[in-house]
Amino acid sequence: MIDLDTARVLFEYTDWSTHELVSCSLNLSDEQLDRDMQVGPGSLRRIFIHIYNGESVWLKRWQGNLETRWPSESEPTPVKDLLERFEREWLERDRFLTLLPPADLVVPQNYRDSKGSVYRATLGNMVMQTIMHTKHHQAQACNVLKRLGARWPELDYMMRVRQAVV
Repeated sequence: MIDLDTARVLFEYTDWSTHELVSCSLNLSDEQLDRDMQVGPGSLRRIFIHIYNGESVWLKRWQGNLETRWPSESEPTPVKDLLERFEREWLERDRFLTLLPPADLVVPQNYRDSKGSVYRATLGNMVMQTIMHTKHHQAQACNVLKRLGARWPELDYMMRVRQAVV
């Protein structure tokens, strides 16, 4: 089971990773962003929108909202606007986690999936799903950047935390 301190560390890492990926995409053309790359949601822009939607929907589920519809992923949102959306969502998520009593992570609660079926899971498992969903699609985005010949970030966790010894 995940604890709040671990969740915060993992979210800090996934937020940094998403920021790096989106930043590498800022100078890509709309054609590159929207090219169907035959991976995950299809295009790089759709992967980013899918990551955002996943984080947004899961936060609503954590809050007890029985969300029934997955938001559209076909809007031609500029990448810089997506980055701003991510940052607002991260602030809301962090506020939620700051106020969350640690004992609530083991409390089962109901949620509705994108097909409308109702399931039960602990809040801790729902938090883990949010992290894992993001990491899965970040790997797809990195792969797409490479295939487009664009600059791509090194997202290994140690790249984020290691310190050089002089």
